[in-house]
Amino acid sequence: MTVPGRRERKKAATRQKIADAALRLFLERGYDAVGIRDVAAEADVAVTTLFSHFASKEALVFEQDEDFELRLVRAVTDRAPHEGLIPALRREIEALVAHCGAEGALPIWEMIDESPALRQYESAMRLRHAESLAAAMAAEFGLPDSTTSCRTIARFAIDAFSLAREAADPDAALNEIFQMIEAAWEVTDLPGTVERPRVVRP
Repeated sequence: MTVPGRRERKKAATRQKIADAALRLFLERGYDAVGIRDVAAEADVAVTTLFSHFASKEALVFEQDEDFELRLVRAVTDRAPHEGLIPALRREIEALVAHCGAEGALPIWEMIDESPALRQYESAMRLRHAESLAAAMAAEFGLPDSTTSCRTIARFAIDAFSLAREAADPDAALNEIFQMIEAAWEVTDLPGTVERPRVVRP
């Protein structure tokens, strides 16, 4: 594993400082009452610095967006040679649900639910994650990115996260949802639906 250099660590620390300042202000004052300049001042950075880390105000709320997307892709590409695709996806979705259901997360999700702009951003983010996941799945089986079966299963998996996060019993919800996903996966005509030992690429 590559150890981040000093420049990368400093950049990551600045990004986290900005995200923390934004979330603090949003929860204290309300999302709509806080502007980009307010966040920059709270984080003690220039507005240009803020925009070098975050493309929009909405992105400040979803600061782990890219990390979540990468984790989903790696659930496909980095799974053990004998691990099935759907179990690997379920394990990662479970981890993400647990992360987003941790203590202190409820006020953030309430803020998102109350903001049309944040709900729209989250919806677009989920679609993007699904497309990245579908592309990773297709690549595993040597198929085009546009393969409908891969895109369908990927969207099911992304929706499983949202449904489980909102459920009173997330574990029970994931059990039910992934039984359906597994069944859908088994009836596709993809070459990888019958799980076989994988050849791990260098």
